[in-house]
Amino acid sequence: MSEHPAIPFNDLSRGLRRDRDLLLRAAAEVIDSGYAVHGAHHRAFESEIAEYVGVDHAVGVANGTDALELAIKAVRPAGRSIVVTAGNAGGYTSTAVKRAGLTPRYADVDATTLCLTADTVRDVLDDEVGVVVVTHLYGHIGDIPELRSLCDERSIALVEDCAQAIGADSRDGRAGTFGDAATISFYPTKNLGAVGDGGAVVTRSSEVADRVRQLRQYGWATKYDAAVSGGTNSRLDEMQAAFLRLRLPLVNGFNARRREIIARYRAAAAEIAPEVLTVLPAAGGHGAHLAICRSSQRDAVRVHLRGAGVTTDVHFPLPDWEQAAFSAHAPTTPKAHTEAACDEVFSLPLFPELTDDEVDRVCAALRSIA
Repeated sequence: MSEHPAIPFNDLSRGLRRDRDLLLRAAAEVIDSGYAVHGAHHRAFESEIAEYVGVDHAVGVANGTDALELAIKAVRPAGRSIVVTAGNAGGYTSTAVKRAGLTPRYADVDATTLCLTADTVRDVLDDEVGVVVVTHLYGHIGDIPELRSLCDERSIALVEDCAQAIGADSRDGRAGTFGDAATISFYPTKNLGAVGDGGAVVTRSSEVADRVRQLRQYGWATKYDAAVSGGTNSRLDEMQAAFLRLRLPLVNGFNARRREIIARYRAAAAEIAPEVLTVLPAAGGHGAHLAICRSSQRDAVRVHLRGAGVTTDVHFPLPDWEQAAFSAHAPTTPKAHTEAACDEVFSLPLFPELTDDEVDRVCAALRSIA
């Protein structure tokens, strides 16, 4: 067993302590303003996050799952009830699809990136599919232009789930700029985390943005006049908007720190047989939300790391269709890469406030794996 305290998988208290004075000042501003929702901070944050992503519009909502639901409703072509998604991303899109009154259909993922691609999606598309939701899992942006072209050929809307990829870049552009709409979660563990829940839908389309704004507030055309069905009550509150404004300028630096830590983990694991342990890369503009490993001996490796004082987790252990809530939509053909990923992936500690000493200890534990 390690002689040191266990290295936490995440420790939100460190960031809260770092930002404490700024957060308290922002809270006082909100209280003094008299606005609890949709005040000046909310308007400013919508503008700032849209500019950061590189789109024209952002609509703040209560959380990332609401963002997915409302984005799907806003972009879905009429009469098409199927939403294609991946089954290895925690069930969040499946939850949003069911809440929207639609049906999820699962495509397999790429064996290497663990994300949807045009090649993995193509065989599950038909005239019933209205939306494809691509999750930039762990912060990876795949070949989105090819997937976008495939959707355009079939008049299918594309939604990007950027919950794990805010600030992620590729040679083709930034996460959130490719789809008809994109969604962001500000859950506290995300790369841009609130001190509570929050989310947003971002888009280049004024029509989609207006639709989401209407849906987030009961579907009202005017106050107390619900003109659109499917509306809900989903607001990003003023306090969280103020906190997020403070933290938005820090995202690029924190993402770089995350990539640096993953690079050190990869170097430490370089001599280990790939079937025993592989640390997935997070180079370039990768969002580096999680430090993901794959192992055919996952349970044994995690036990070894726990004995060395390293806390790990699994993102994500069950394909969506193996969860009771979504089992009625299980695919009729195997999704081998999805199932293999759920059997093999696990996550190492990764957050910007990890100390160099803690990273060194994780690296030492990795090198000690036989």
